[in-house]
Amino acid sequence: MLESGCKAVKEGVLEKRSDGLLQLWKKKRCILTEEGLLLTTPKQQPPPPQQQPPPPLTAEPAAKIKELHFSNMKTVDCVERKGKYVYFTVVMAEGKEIDFRCAQEQGWNAAITLQMVQYKNRQAILAVRSTRQKQQHLAQQPHGPR
Repeated sequence: MLESGCKAVKEGVLEKRSDGLLQLWKKKRCILTEEGLLLTTPKQQPPPPQQQPPPPLTAEPAAKIKELHFSNMKTVDCVERKGKYVYFTVVMAEGKEIDFRCAQEQGWNAAITLQMVQYKNRQAILAVRSTRQKQQHLAQQPHGPR
């Protein structure tokens, strides 16, 4: 479980293209949840199991976590297979595009797309239920004094 209470669906390393002039590919540790994609710097080598347990996530102020929440995500597209890599773009609602690549066999683009579709479906179902509850509530209220 993560701090936000969401279960990790998939964990691993993705390469993200930087926004800078050189647009270098930087490795990012990624955690895919039911709510979105968390990006942070690659994990340091874990200590052998006999040593002390690692400090909690909150004790690492240096590790900056970027969250790409599905509510702000529009699509995952521009999939291209070139050599050993799959290249894909996450398009955010405000139009920002974030380029990623990973080894073909890792299937990150498919996993992200699947979780995003499931998230959007859950939100649509909740919206329909909410609308129905409001309609039922209004139908049960008396129509004022006569």
